[in-house]
Amino acid sequence: MAQIIAEDVLDLPASTRVAPAVRQPLPSGSTTSVSVVIPAKNVAAYVGETLASALAQREVTEVIVVDDGSDDETVAIVRGMRDSRLHLFHNDSAGVSAARNLGARQASGEWLLFLDADDRLRPGAVAALLAAARGAPRAVLVYGDYNTIDSEGRQIGRRGLLKGRRKPSGDVLTRLAAGNFIVNGGIALARAEAFRAIGGFDTSLKYCEDWHCWCRLAAIGEFAFAPELLLDYRLHTANTMNAAVRTPKDFFPAIARVFDDGLILARLPEHMTAGLRLAAEIHLVTYSAMQAVRFGRYRQAFAYLAMIGRQSLKSLPRSAIRVALARFGI
Repeated sequence: MAQIIAEDVLDLPASTRVAPAVRQPLPSGSTTSVSVVIPAKNVAAYVGETLASALAQREVTEVIVVDDGSDDETVAIVRGMRDSRLHLFHNDSAGVSAARNLGARQASGEWLLFLDADDRLRPGAVAALLAAARGAPRAVLVYGDYNTIDSEGRQIGRRGLLKGRRKPSGDVLTRLAAGNFIVNGGIALARAEAFRAIGGFDTSLKYCEDWHCWCRLAAIGEFAFAPELLLDYRLHTANTMNAAVRTPKDFFPAIARVFDDGLILARLPEHMTAGLRLAAEIHLVTYSAMQAVRFGRYRQAFAYLAMIGRQSLKSLPRSAIRVALARFGI
């Protein structure tokens, strides 16, 4: 079997897999409502700014914060903000996926946006996503792009240099199964009915649970891409330390889950499954190498690239380019 790498999959025609069920389009000019769901645990330093960025979006009808057992001032800060759209729930340290699922169950909006409690939406982000949704009335998810900021809110990423970059729209499952190109839930709106239909986030996964969720959504409907930077993704001590200790092995349970999911497999061409799984493994090892470079762990990054070379020499040059770009915040 010829090997398939993530970049190859981007060129595959939609006809290479079984067609998803036809969805009814949104009525033209219909009123849409958006619920922002924010899981929060010990984020007192950032949650106020995050909430302000969400509440500043005129199109947001409610912001649901699910506290996951904070023992700092997170809850007090949320309670201190005066906005009728803001609602607080408690999750008793059940984990981020359970917190998001709880928030989604409480949400009344037609669309859900899963925002991390230390990131911030850029002005006009939700409006841009809704505009993309109106242009793709059969989409179950619309998404954009992000940039990175430091703990003080200063821009450190250079993703704005990627102007004109296009990510997949339409039938994206084969491409998404080869690697998560959405990355952060704060850049996406998911149809609430579709999210509930696929069962939400899998609480058994510690990492990449969002990728698995997006794949299940892609199995039942179309996606649409809005080519704009919509989110400031914050890199700070807590989340960078967490990312720094991860290895590719931490991500492999999610690969096993994606490629053992009946809903997903029913929509993937059987002859492509093995190649797509290999592409997903290479994608996540490449991501690990990119993270290692960002934190100055160059020896580890080279070890991960060597791992890719042993799996697929064809994939190595593209992975090496991605790792080099990560060094410059791209």
